Amino acid sequence: MTTLPIVGDSGAGSEKPSINKKILLNAFDMSTVGHLSPGQWKNPTDKSATKRDLHYWIELAKLLDRGGINALFLADTYGGYDTYEGSLDNCIRRAAQWPVTDPTIPISAMAAVTKNLSFAITASTSFEPPFLLAKRLSSLDHFTRGRIGWNIVTSWKKSAFKAIGLDNPIPHDERYEQADEYLRVLYKLWEGSWADDAVSPDPENDSYADPDKIRTIHHHGKFFDLDTRHIVDPSPQRTPFLFQAGTSSAGSTYAATHAEGVFVSAHSPALLRPKIKAIRDQAARLGRDPQSIKLFATFTPILGRTDGEAKAKHEALKKHASTVGGLVLVSGWTGIDLSKIPLDQEITAADSTEANKVRSILDAFTSTSEDAVKWTPRLIAEHAAIGGLGPVCVGSPQTVADALEYWVREGDLDGFNIGYVTTLGTFEDVVDLLVPELRRRGLYAEQPAEGETSTAREKVYGKGQQGLRSDHPGSKYKYGVYEEADSKPPNGDVSK
Repeated sequence: MTTLPIVGDSGAGSEKPSINKKILLNAFDMSTVGHLSPGQWKNPTDKSATKRDLHYWIELAKLLDRGGINALFLADTYGGYDTYEGSLDNCIRRAAQWPVTDPTIPISAMAAVTKNLSFAITASTSFEPPFLLAKRLSSLDHFTRGRIGWNIVTSWKKSAFKAIGLDNPIPHDERYEQADEYLRVLYKLWEGSWADDAVSPDPENDSYADPDKIRTIHHHGKFFDLDTRHIVDPSPQRTPFLFQAGTSSAGSTYAATHAEGVFVSAHSPALLRPKIKAIRDQAARLGRDPQSIKLFATFTPILGRTDGEAKAKHEALKKHASTVGGLVLVSGWTGIDLSKIPLDQEITAADSTEANKVRSILDAFTSTSEDAVKWTPRLIAEHAAIGGLGPVCVGSPQTVADALEYWVREGDLDGFNIGYVTTLGTFEDVVDLLVPELRRRGLYAEQPAEGETSTAREKVYGKGQQGLRSDHPGSKYKYGVYEEADSKPPNGDVSK
């Protein structure tokens, strides 16, 4: 059985043919107590409050690697949610993504105990110079042997900007313009600074690397100005696998240009399909294979061995949910102070009085389709604390697998970022119950052979594709291809 906001027909019993591609699953977590299901820290089975202990991350990584999960997708944030009641107090009190530790720190430890699990880290283009992020991600790509991905975000929270000494966030569309230049600076550092054979140890001549094969990047653009060589030698992938979230107009353009994986969210696959089509169509116009962009939707399963067992588990989970914590999160994401809206009044985009919000999430709550619910504060309060209002499916492995097939088929998705209600519990159920069912249907990749390893990009595109595809704009910046002195730089480059 399913629970809102999953559509009523999960696909079970459908006459439509099965999908003909392997589903990609990422585990969706965050280095915080209350990620998408605030209040579950009170549940004796939940380990969210132990995330400050490295043991939590090691055990999670080993579990996901055992299940053949594609990647651990780690969200992050740079400031608290203070839209609800105009205060940060309930964000803190309810542990609604507060406190938050740095998600990059445990990666090396997790990489050391796994062989195939990839790691996608959220980092903002708004808060640090490109050179520093290039160094950190190149280092992690080395330490993980090529299993690192980057979830590119453009930050929007006032509280986060105030924390670094700025009064207001950069306007929405300008953030993406800045982020576009940011990526092109990184491509130059990652792809174009070092020749493949720059590291050529020659003990007899006391020479480790050839300086003539490590060129200085000269970038002088609207937002960034630097003259430097990349300080890290080429990592297995050079450029990490690139994720991006957001389906606003500017966000879709950015995704079609740069992203290899796009994280989308909606309450119905009918709402997702046109957004996904727009991204794929735009990618094709830019000369990219539209199917090379992999679309992942958020999805939270509550699994039992039977539908009845799953329903009982769902009822038990509700007892620990923090309704206020959920409203804090949704208010922050949408820019709507839900404490001020009548309980049974349908929310609209006009209710969002803040310029700083996640436009794609606001759109998800205010767009309509024949199978989308009408969101009111009462309905949001009922559902917000379980799964963060993303799709939640309650049922047996067969029921949940049916739902995943339905969403892939109807939404043109490639996979899912699997949210949890309790951790490690939800992920244990995915590995032990759901993955075997998907494999039985031929919808999920089998475990790699003993000793076989792959980079993050190879896991998505196939063996041998460690670096950017040739149709990706970053490939135009490869060493020996792009010359900054050229009078005609690659299309879209902002260097002067």
